[in-house]
Amino acid sequence: ALVARWFQAQVQRCLGAVRSRLQERSRVQLAAGAPCPLALQVAPRSDYVCCHLSLAVHLTPAIPLGEGLYLTPWACAQPPAPAHLGTFWTLNVSKAEQRLLGWLRDQVPEDSCHLKCLQILKGLRELGGRALEPPWAAQWDRVLSSYVLKTALFWVLLSSPWQAWEDRFLVARLEDVVLFLVQGLQRGRLTHLFLGNPHLPDTLSLPKFLKEASPVNLLADFDQPTLDRVASQLLSVWKQAPKIIRMYGSHRSRRQHPI
Repeated sequence: ALVARWFQAQVQRCLGAVRSRLQERSRVQLAAGAPCPLALQVAPRSDYVCCHLSLAVHLTPAIPLGEGLYLTPWACAQPPAPAHLGTFWTLNVSKAEQRLLGWLRDQVPEDSCHLKCLQILKGLRELGGRALEPPWAAQWDRVLSSYVLKTALFWVLLSSPWQAWEDRFLVARLEDVVLFLVQGLQRGRLTHLFLGNPHLPDTLSLPKFLKEASPVNLLADFDQPTLDRVASQLLSVWKQAPKIIRMYGSHRSRRQHPI
């Protein structure tokens, strides 16, 4: 908590130093309340309607550990932790994820749909959350965090033939990831991709302690009734998904890649 307050004070100080140079072109301010991560709001000053779109830049304190690894506050990477846990820091492997994405780019087909899958998964999460009451909707978002969705996608992607990710197989690959997620929720287990996984490509140059670490279950903080309910809701949302995807796809894409 002390580090978070120090970080906020430093950002405020830096903002004060640059605001005068930016005020003719943009209004720059920190979001009220300054949650973690800090949200820096940038609103351009322009007579053009198309230039009135504001931008939110999220700023997160990170302590470098070396080898592309960082410690970041829990709430900066995931929904807030349970109150009894207080404020603590967790391992951030975003650099390793970037290297993995770069390696995958050279393996998958040119028209690979894996990134599109992740975008649609997030859209399905939003769609499912709209039908839920606020307390349960927040729990739904916590269980199906962006990191959980991304981890599930990586596991399925790394266990499938590369050619299976051509864009014409989008719905089939989405179904694979959704069913993988549902099965993980029903078992109450989704293993961290980088901790304790010795099967990742050597080209990622991951530190030895990451490969030899004990496997970490990303769903360990949730009780099984909650996970079962999320699994049931996710299956319900998925039943609507293929129709929505077909309707959303452009006519040109449907002609080139019939689903």
